[in-house]
Amino acid sequence: MNTPDQNFAALGLTLPPAPKPIGVYKPCLIDGKYLYVSGHGTVKDDGALIIGRVGDALTPEEGKLAARQVGLAILSTLKANLGSFNKVKRVIKVLGMVNCTPDFEKHPFIINGCSELFAKVWGDDNGIGVRSAVGMGSLPDNIPVEVEALFELV
Repeated sequence: MNTPDQNFAALGLTLPPAPKPIGVYKPCLIDGKYLYVSGHGTVKDDGALIIGRVGDALTPEEGKLAARQVGLAILSTLKANLGSFNKVKRVIKVLGMVNCTPDFEKHPFIINGCSELFAKVWGDDNGIGVRSAVGMGSLPDNIPVEVEALFELV
């Protein structure tokens, strides 16, 4: 059985730089055995953001890839603060917000981009937690997806 660090390495993906706060908040907070991650956006490897509204500038498939990129940004924050994905026991909760047109209805499909990434890192038992996927009229800097999460530490 592979470790979460080995699972991530096997994906061949790269982590973007850990995002820095653009407001008055902490990117993550450890409270006992829990790690809370603030809302993260679509930070790419070069530090730029994926922007655009799903259902308008972005297709659902592009939105799903943007959600995966948010997952990578969250993983980057975890790596920067913990040093290893192996220090995370499991994903407890994910809240995914989709910047979309009013008639868009496939929010869960979009957020699967992040959830599927976490499942590949920690496995189905520990990488899939409870989740909400909701639509928003806008998100900061016109990013298509924002995700916050709660993890249990080893």
